[in-house]
Parts: sequence; structure tokens; C-alpha cells
Amino acid sequence: QVQVVESGGGLVQAGGSLRLSCTASGLTFDGYVMGWFRQAPGKEREGVSCISGSGGSIAYEDSVKGRFTISRDNTKMRLYLQMNSLKPEDTAMYYCAASPSYFLRTVEADYNYWGQGTQVTVAS
Repeated sequence: QVQVVESGGGLVQAGGSLRLSCTASGLTFDGYVMGWFRQAPGKEREGVSCISGSGGSIAYEDSVKGRFTISRDNTKMRLYLQMNSLKPEDTAMYYCAASPSYFLRTVEADYNYWGQGTQVTVAS
């Protein structure tokens, strides 16, 4: 049984930092592209970043480039998202997801395992 669990969300002031973590069990972790998505109140869920199974290839959504860093530790089956210079518009529920697809992209249909999300709130 596959389980994906996020942690590390919270309340932070604008300009601050948070580090999200995600553990994935029940799958061959390094065989999956891993992605971070977010959904703000009243908005559709959007892709934030994704990383290849080896960790050698990474993609970011334009609004987080230079501020967020995705990484993974395959020995621990963990995915991370370091978020710096946070802005109020980064406030959202953040989801971790796993994709068996060959493609490195944050297309929701590629991802078949999802966590329950962790809330990030950035106060102005």
C-alpha cells in the first residue's frame, strides 16, 4: 500500500522560510518523478516543482524560481521543498505527489499517488 505524507507547513511572516518534507512508502521511490503542488483558497491546484527519480533533473513554476528549492533523498525515500523569501501569495495547501511517467512535468494526470497536504500560511 502506497502512502504519501507531507509535513513542515505552518504560519510564517512574509520574507521568512519553511521547509516541507514528504515521505513516500510502498513504492520504488527512485523510480518516480516527485512533485509539489499547491492549492490556494478559491483557486485551482497548480504545479510548483518536480524532480526526476535520480534527482538530476528539476523543474520549477516561474513564480517560485529563485526562491524555492526541491530536493530528494532516495535513501530515506524523502522529498523536500525549501521555501525562502515567502510571499503572502504563496499561502496554500501544499501537496506532494508521485508520478511513474517518463516526463518531468507538473501535469496532475501524470501523478497517481498524492498526500493529504500541509498548510502554508504567509502573513503580510
